Amino acid sequence: MPTPHRSPRRPSLLGSALAALITTVAVCAGDAVARVFPYGPRHRSINDLGNQFVPFHAHLWDLLHGRAAGGLLLNWQSGYGSSFLPDFGTYLTSPFAVLVGVFPRQDVDLAVYVVTVLKTAAAAAAMAWLLRTQRRGPAWAAGLLGASYALCGWSVIEASYNPMWLDGLIAFPLLCLTGEWALRSRRPAAASVVVALCWTANFYTAYMATLGAALVLLVRVLLAREGAGPRVRVLARAALTTVLGIALSAPVLVPLFLSSKQAYPGWFKPFRPVGTEDLLARLLPATYSFSTPALFIGTGTLLLVAALPFHRAVAGRARLAWAGLVLLVLLSFQWMPTHLAWHLFATPNGSPYRQTFVLAGIVVIAAWAGLSAGLPGPRALAGGAGVLAAVALAASGSGLATAWGLALFGGGLALAAAAWWALRHRRLALPAAGVLALVLLAQAAATTAYGEKGKLAGLDDYPVWGRAHTARAGALAAAEGWPAYRTDAGRPALTGNDPMLLGGEGGAYYSSHTPDLFTRTMVALGAGWTSRGRNVQSLDNPVTDAVFAVGARLRPDGTIARAEVPPLVTTRPPGPEPVFGDSPFANQELLLGARVYEDPLSPGVCRAGTEAFLWAPQYNATARLADGPAFRLNANPPRNRAALQPMGVSHGPASELVFEQAAPAQWQLSCLDRPRLTAAVARLRATAALSVRAGSSGVRAVLPAGSTGTAVLSAPAIAGWSCNGRPAASHLGLVAIPLDGHTTTVTCTFRPPGLAPGLAAAGAALLVILAFPALLRTGRRGAAGTARIAGTSGTAPTT
Repeated sequence: MPTPHRSPRRPSLLGSALAALITTVAVCAGDAVARVFPYGPRHRSINDLGNQFVPFHAHLWDLLHGRAAGGLLLNWQSGYGSSFLPDFGTYLTSPFAVLVGVFPRQDVDLAVYVVTVLKTAAAAAAMAWLLRTQRRGPAWAAGLLGASYALCGWSVIEASYNPMWLDGLIAFPLLCLTGEWALRSRRPAAASVVVALCWTANFYTAYMATLGAALVLLVRVLLAREGAGPRVRVLARAALTTVLGIALSAPVLVPLFLSSKQAYPGWFKPFRPVGTEDLLARLLPATYSFSTPALFIGTGTLLLVAALPFHRAVAGRARLAWAGLVLLVLLSFQWMPTHLAWHLFATPNGSPYRQTFVLAGIVVIAAWAGLSAGLPGPRALAGGAGVLAAVALAASGSGLATAWGLALFGGGLALAAAAWWALRHRRLALPAAGVLALVLLAQAAATTAYGEKGKLAGLDDYPVWGRAHTARAGALAAAEGWPAYRTDAGRPALTGNDPMLLGGEGGAYYSSHTPDLFTRTMVALGAGWTSRGRNVQSLDNPVTDAVFAVGARLRPDGTIARAEVPPLVTTRPPGPEPVFGDSPFANQELLLGARVYEDPLSPGVCRAGTEAFLWAPQYNATARLADGPAFRLNANPPRNRAALQPMGVSHGPASELVFEQAAPAQWQLSCLDRPRLTAAVARLRATAALSVRAGSSGVRAVLPAGSTGTAVLSAPAIAGWSCNGRPAASHLGLVAIPLDGHTTTVTCTFRPPGLAPGLAAAGAALLVILAFPALLRTGRRGAAGTARIAGTSGTAPTT
């Protein structure tokens, strides 16, 4: 048994550097083979990468350069005013994220790609460092295993378009390293800081990494400590540093958790375990499926793990513990209770196997546990190869297996077995190591390229920054008038977060934290959505533009439509609180405070001179006025909801509404009278705020003397708003402040719920961490005193 409390020599950087180099080459080579950005014409930004991460990083660029509307707490650019700290904690708190600031803004896509590659390489380096911290072994082998971990299928296929998940890939070896420190009673303060960094970077995958690191530590304690007392003390040290680290990250985590509870519920998909053949097929290179775990890891690594049960140089208890842990974690993916435990007790929206990277890390650690005891012999290699051959045979019956994947797996297995055998002869060590590196490079690059192909075939994709982006951003910047009025990026959108990507202060917003209140308010007014309600689209309507002070709107032809609108803060007369009904047109009038729509003269026919607007939220086809252009409504319930659509100016019966397909069950046509709207806007402006200042965390407005009724701030009344020292009220979903006739200044401040208790928890944790040195000195003095007493007790005189 290895000496439990002695650490190996401090690991050199050679293994980590090799791991990072191999990882970088493999990822870039795979993307180049797939001809995706930045190596070819194919779009790389699919799904949330283009819809969320690139726009959020563009907004971070604006924050870093002082160009954003809002600050760390409040984002004025999205959703007519949204809480930014939860979004920041979810998407942007990785230490790597700030690197986008050194790129030109128009190269934000390239910046995100570089950050993605750097994160993957950092995970490889961290794993290589961990392995040589746990046990002595050759640096090149640690480098290969570290790269194998970072190039696992989950990393190059799934996390590559969810870059925040890659922080979990880095977190797992770092959290295992804190377990090593606990095992050796070292660096408690540093361990807490590491935990805090991991949980702040991305709490979701850090949670999974923490579970995995706890399992690894349990095995390490079982194998490296004797007796219940020492084992309990190690686990207690690890638990304490973990809790303190999580508490340090509480200023981000607590607001984030509370925000997620207030978010629109989105999509729920029941968990169904995958079949055994499909499960095993994902161990092969060059496979892709959105709903199965991307289990691929280099064949050389798999061979070491498969040979571990036959490797007699490793103690039987260690073989049982590590092989058993790998198998149990794999089986936990297929059982509903453990599936929920891995995912914070909620089946995730989208990919159901987000914890797969933890299994990859455990496989690599198990492989190192066998290798550090010596190279497996011919019998062990033959046994491992037989296990993997059986896996390949079973996987070949799956529809996910490909000819290329089976060929790469079989060829890689043969070469890896030969290379591990050749390593027993020193003269062949260097070429054998080179063969193992080439096998890993080829398999990982092929898996990366095949994954890119599968994602582009099955998921939405978004263009990188180009001429269209530059033109739109330039038009929006030229029309900017914040906070006198808002500028909206308009429809059709390039992404779900065009305001952050292109500019302006529009209504579009897509996040895991899209508030339930905001979605329901906008839907009541006729807005459309995608992503089952979490991607709320801009609403192209002059009435809602007046309500939300949108004075400039980008049109599809690239021009700017301007309108005279009230300021951000207006007043409403005293009266009972109105309630939204079923009609978006009536709801708009309630919020505006005036009747501006007419009913059609007959079904589908508006009075000449009025503007026709169609609401058909479940219609998925084109519609038009008989004498006008066609407009596409995009509905796909429950994923997509069609937005209220402007149809153009009516010319009477000649402009009858025409549906391309059969009329939907639910639809309504209403006719906007522009003179009425102009008069209603003039009345609002007459009693509105005389001046408005909007800052990074709130608004200050000066009202006319004697104002009564209710002041309304055109921002969603999400939790966290307070006005004039009191929690803000709500007026049909917007921030409201009761007026008493004496108030002339309204000051509204936004603080994300949970920020204060989060700061208190972090402060308390910091005090405990700062007290560690004193506590350790006291402990050492106590131990020394006990030792002196024990050393003299045998010669002390008796009385």
